[in-house]
Amino acid sequence: MDLHLSGRSALVTGASKGIGLAVVRTLLDEGARVVAVSRRTSPELEKLARPELVHVAADLMDPEAPARVVARAVEEFGGLDILVNNAGGPPPGVSLPRTSFLDASDADWPAMFEFNLFSAVRAVRAALPHLLADGGGAVVSVSTGLARQPAVGNAEYGAAKAALTNLTKVLSEEYAPQGVRFNTVSPGAVRTAWWTEEGGAADIIAAMAGSDRDTVMDTLAPQMMNVSTGRLVTPEEIADAVALLVSPRSGSTTGADFVVDGGYLKAV
Repeated sequence: MDLHLSGRSALVTGASKGIGLAVVRTLLDEGARVVAVSRRTSPELEKLARPELVHVAADLMDPEAPARVVARAVEEFGGLDILVNNAGGPPPGVSLPRTSFLDASDADWPAMFEFNLFSAVRAVRAALPHLLADGGGAVVSVSTGLARQPAVGNAEYGAAKAALTNLTKVLSEEYAPQGVRFNTVSPGAVRTAWWTEEGGAADIIAAMAGSDRDTVMDTLAPQMMNVSTGRLVTPEEIADAVALLVSPRSGSTTGADFVVDGGYLKAV
């Protein structure tokens, strides 16, 4: 299916690995031009090098960074059609899951909101004038199933993402008449660095359960989360949903939350 993305310009945050990297790769394969934003590049991102891809190093915990990267995207490609707010998860130096609500300090809460909510707020604020000037466009923000099905141990993360999901609904109401669509994609547990890196979620759960990291990712985590498919989601599965939502072929889809979680979310 042709998604009609050829020649469109996109900005993707958190683009050096995991879901963001998969989104960059998918959009490039569909013919889009992409500004990929991350603190630093990665060997995997560098393998995608081509004229249609520009990497911009930025730390989105810096309040000035979103406006700078949007300006760079417009400078590179002459406009902006697509914004993918993917950067999120544990802020630098933080590991999840926690064992209790009480484990998060006063400093942990604003840091989590800064990374998962306010960076997206600032990116949208910077991108909107360009999206409107070009006659419309699409914004997809990566939320989480935890925004709708809370889980013990990730209180501040789930709260920040719930706010992002709510914000997306609000923005969809205001800007749909002007041609800008806003949607979220809510993954479940995705096999990304959050799980796979040393000291990540798989290691934390393995230590608590007396298991090992591979068993956690292959068996224990899907069982603990009651995932219907019995496995973690792949980044490519999230990227496919993002690509469809930013496509003109989803022109009547706005204010939606696309759940890609292997059956984690059970609510009707």
